[in-house]
Amino acid sequence: MEQLLLVLAVPLLGGFVLALCGHRDYAPEVNVGVSLGTLVAAGLLTARIIDRGPMLAFDDQFFVDPLNVFLIALTAFVGFTTSVFSRPYMRHERDCGKMTPGRMRLYHSMYQLFNFTMLVALSTNNLGILWVAMEAATLTTVLLVSVYRTAASLEAAWKYFILCGVGIAQALFGTILLYLAADKVIGAGGGALLWTNLEAVKAQLEPNVMALAFVFLLLGYGTKVGLVPVHNWLPDAHAEGPTPISAVLSGLLLNVALYAVLRCKMLTDGALGNHLAGHLMIGFGLLSVVAAAFFLSRQKDIKRMFAYSSIEHMGLMTFAFGLGGPIANFAGLLHMTVHSLIKSAIFFAVGHAAQSAGSQLMEKIRGLIKVNPMVGWGLLLGTLAILGMPPFGVFASEFLILTTAMRDLPWATPFLLLALGVAFASIFSRVQEMVFGDTDLKPLEHPPALLPVFVHLGLGLMLGVYIPPYLVDWYQQAAKMIGG
Repeated sequence: MEQLLLVLAVPLLGGFVLALCGHRDYAPEVNVGVSLGTLVAAGLLTARIIDRGPMLAFDDQFFVDPLNVFLIALTAFVGFTTSVFSRPYMRHERDCGKMTPGRMRLYHSMYQLFNFTMLVALSTNNLGILWVAMEAATLTTVLLVSVYRTAASLEAAWKYFILCGVGIAQALFGTILLYLAADKVIGAGGGALLWTNLEAVKAQLEPNVMALAFVFLLLGYGTKVGLVPVHNWLPDAHAEGPTPISAVLSGLLLNVALYAVLRCKMLTDGALGNHLAGHLMIGFGLLSVVAAAFFLSRQKDIKRMFAYSSIEHMGLMTFAFGLGGPIANFAGLLHMTVHSLIKSAIFFAVGHAAQSAGSQLMEKIRGLIKVNPMVGWGLLLGTLAILGMPPFGVFASEFLILTTAMRDLPWATPFLLLALGVAFASIFSRVQEMVFGDTDLKPLEHPPALLPVFVHLGLGLMLGVYIPPYLVDWYQQAAKMIGG
């Protein structure tokens, strides 16, 4: 229990501290220190779960098991590396006049509160608290997306708030329906929204109510996942917000929303005894993969392009979890991990590249290999990794998903292959020009934070070549829980 308390308390207290001193010169170091503390606490919690198994805490309102503990560890890790990246990045933004002291204080405090809301959403046992935490994550990221206070960033934040507000309202209605189905079995005083209680009686839940509840929950939380056609907020939010926020949105928040969908799917599968939830996830996932791949070819802003890449990959994960079974679920969890690592590394490199060029337009970003070779190589390797080139981990997870689809759903395989091919051509042709084209740009005045880029890429490479045995056991336990 102490480990979970630390995981939640450190970012919460850090947010309050940075609300007071977030404008000071030492604030980026405080942000890094708080994020490191969260990572250490997450490591202690992970060791506790591996050693002793699942645990309930705080009057059964919080629950940690093999499914969510690896996401807690991943969230804490990417949150830490992103804070390291943001030190020089946000100082450059301040020196350029984009960030005032008040905005720096808002950025640092909301960054920690955003991490706190995600960790609460991942660790809570109460589906009502899960909904509240997802709504709180929306509110904190609205402030982060709009932190530059430009017309475009305010418009993107407003669009994000409205669309995700509509989505989260649908998730609330789905949660109410779920409560109505559970109340008849568990009773009002028996914790009808506690996931562990629901899991124990899922076979007794009213099938028709559960089917309707899952539709609303999938649409509601699917808005946060970025599934087509409820994805429209995501490219704007990525393009207009600070690049560190783009990294955690793609690498973390989308995972948390998909985790909420998975928890609901597990209950729905048990109540219905069929694959309705999986079929819905397959449909939305496949549509997202195909639509995002074709949207990629139309983009001119580099952050918008990689935002659509995130939609594509979240669709691929949703498709894999919809297929279900030990292999597809294993592949979905692996893809969730490597996508978080690789996509955040790409946004780190993109942030430095855009600062060097003074623009996010791809036609103005040229010759990165000459201006800053390490940024250029980071962007190139990250792009090859996210496009599924071997031996990176994305290749391994996509290979498992495709081969499972060939066996279980052969008609969908050509659509997946077409989408992946279009995405490869669209992204690589643009990145190649940005890395190797002619340029007269000058190197950045401040040294970029490149260690997080290559640490993430190194881990993504390792997961394509060798997955540690304890991580394999982790994935296998979680995949068995998801079922399908």
